[in-house]
Amino acid sequence: MRMNRDQIVSEVQRPHAGNLLLAHPRLLDPNFRRTVILLSAHADTEGSVGVIVNRAMGQTLGEFDPELARSKLASVPLFVGGPVATDQLILVAWKWSLEEGTFKLYFGIDGEKAQSICEKDPAFQLLGFLGHAGWTEGQLNAELDQGSWVLSGCLPALKDKPSEIDWHDLLCQERPELRLLADAPDDPSLN
Repeated sequence: MRMNRDQIVSEVQRPHAGNLLLAHPRLLDPNFRRTVILLSAHADTEGSVGVIVNRAMGQTLGEFDPELARSKLASVPLFVGGPVATDQLILVAWKWSLEEGTFKLYFGIDGEKAQSICEKDPAFQLLGFLGHAGWTEGQLNAELDQGSWVLSGCLPALKDKPSEIDWHDLLCQERPELRLLADAPDDPSLN
């Protein structure tokens, strides 16, 4: 997928592949609380798929799977991708180019393709995700209408190390009026 900066800004009003979904501070479902999700596919008539990009597992693929310990993929960081198919490994490569104003995304690629992409262009970040987030036809649009998610075109945040993607900063950048809710403690009785 290739998107230019104008597309990112103008199309942020309706979800599409490449958007970030930021959990609204009132979204308390533990699967999605304070998450940042990269949408990899969206179709009004078919549904949506994405992965949570701010829940690092603190492991690499080599540490997680001994069979990968000696492979070129051993050092790839591993993330909780979402509550669906948590036994499924999804490899994702992306690159944000400020100079070109483009975001390139390869989602659900096999190990050979992942290695090839990164060897040809080391600027790509390669990540592994266990599971994904998914929505059926119309479900994501309904959740957006209910205010469960804040749709964002802040793809430059993905240029940072994935473990540094900060839900709070992105949410407050996209919707400054939500800062007070975002700053609320997990347990209000401790306030």
